[in-house]
Amino acid sequence: MAKAIGLSVALFALWLALSGFFKPFLLMLGVLSCALTLYLAYRMKLLDDEAVPIQLRLTLLLYWGWLGGEIFKSAVAVSKVILARNMPLHQQLIAVPAPQKTDMGHVIFANSITLTPGTVTVETRPGIFLVHALTEEASAMDGFAEMGRRVAEIEAR
Repeated sequence: MAKAIGLSVALFALWLALSGFFKPFLLMLGVLSCALTLYLAYRMKLLDDEAVPIQLRLTLLLYWGWLGGEIFKSAVAVSKVILARNMPLHQQLIAVPAPQKTDMGHVIFANSITLTPGTVTVETRPGIFLVHALTEEASAMDGFAEMGRRVAEIEAR
């Protein structure tokens, strides 16, 4: 029941944020569309820990804040490379250890790497990701280790 309530609140918040309408009739339509979506998810047996990760609540929000800062710093660094006269690119493929235990942890870690400008997760294998890095700075293993550690903390809770 907690997963159904969590999903319905998240769906309605997303609907409200994307629509921006506060008229009673439109709010009612939003509630009905969220209720229909929740019913379909229940019928399809999608209300599980992976589809509705309510166990990640606060820790995931804190991680998103940290990740936003990292994305901004990487975007500035990549912008400097692009705007430089001689474009100091040092592209390389590196193997990054993935210490996460669950599939959700691996997905969060791989997507976090890809969201960070200058890096892309190219391939995943058990316990290791193949990552394309645009510069020497982007390929620093310290950054990946910190990100992996933070994702493992989310996963542990």
